[in-house]
Amino acid sequence: MTPSAPTRWPADGAGVRRRFATAARALLAVLALWWSLPAAAVCLPAVCTCSVSTQALSFGTVNPLGGAVDSTGKVTVNCGGVVGLLIPLDVQFGAGSGSFGTRMMKSGAHQLAYNLYGDPARTAIVGDGTAGTLKMTSSILLDVLRLAPPLVMTVYGRMPGPQPLVAPGVYTDTLSVMVTYY
Repeated sequence: MTPSAPTRWPADGAGVRRRFATAARALLAVLALWWSLPAAAVCLPAVCTCSVSTQALSFGTVNPLGGAVDSTGKVTVNCGGVVGLLIPLDVQFGAGSGSFGTRMMKSGAHQLAYNLYGDPARTAIVGDGTAGTLKMTSSILLDVLRLAPPLVMTVYGRMPGPQPLVAPGVYTDTLSVMVTYY
């Protein structure tokens, strides 16, 4: 058996730099692939979770023969999971009673028209993206310790006036709110 020649490294460290550069390129390629994946592929339900809560809109005591009455409410989204992962999300609203064009609050058989908007000027009706409605879109930072602030979206309500032939009573409507993150 003949002894093998010892491995020699270049005196200038070029071999170490080449291996480091190759490892750095491989790491960057993995990070680029990970970053290009949709967040849902990275955020598995067992790891990432989001919750949604709402602050109800209240129009207060209304004179149905008066003018329009405005109000605001809030939708709050909290997400936890992977630290520092920014993910896009959509917030969609159901039609409630009535339709997206005119939502209705009810008191027994009586109804009051109203609607919800995604802008302070009350021009973009919020919904599920169909029939000309707006899905509210944003992104949120996932935070395993839940130290990041929640995403708070304002919803703008308007009850048009006048609405004659309305009986006194407590009028309510219930809408579904769905958060989709990807």
